[in-house]
Amino acid sequence: MSYSIGVLAKAIEEAKAKAKKRRFKQSVELIVVLRDVDVRKPENRINMPVFLPNPPSKEAKVCVIASGDLELKAKNSRADLVVSRDELIKLADNKKAAKDLAKKYDFFLAQADLMPTIGRLLGRYLGPRGKMPQPVTSSMNINALVDRFKRSVRIRIKNQPVISCRIGTEDQDSKKLAENAMAILNAIESKFKKQNIDRIYVKLTMGPAVKVR
Repeated sequence: MSYSIGVLAKAIEEAKAKAKKRRFKQSVELIVVLRDVDVRKPENRINMPVFLPNPPSKEAKVCVIASGDLELKAKNSRADLVVSRDELIKLADNKKAAKDLAKKYDFFLAQADLMPTIGRLLGRYLGPRGKMPQPVTSSMNINALVDRFKRSVRIRIKNQPVISCRIGTEDQDSKKLAENAMAILNAIESKFKKQNIDRIYVKLTMGPAVKVR
């Protein structure tokens, strides 16, 4: 199918017009339906962060799990939470805290040598949510990584050939939202072919879906 920034922006404007006003700021969502994609094959199940060129004011929440020098660097970054090695071990005895952690944060970054421990202690909570951490080392720029993830959204395919994600909020300019949508579509095209994209819809949280034409 054919789409462009202009076509996406027009559909977003229509979705905004059709949605009833609510007492809260509604999210703008992008829904992409794929065709000829067998989600039973592991290679077709994607789970990846996509950087949004125009992120909403409410950024993604990032948790860093680290020790030593990397822990100190993370504490000086914009990370929403830094979990030390000792705190990680304590989570093994607190299932509620582990579940809450997995639910509350959108992205996890973790010191590479802690990954086996994280897998053993938190894998059952992070894995099903598709939130296993990205390994990092002390040589990486943790500030830049955290900033990038805070401006990102996760796209994921599980059991159906459909990708649904938030691209911003209704108060954002429609063209900027369209640029965010295009970033998602480009990421999907990097994994599949353009002809695998069957239908595209945009909608507000409580509004009807509008097909991108």
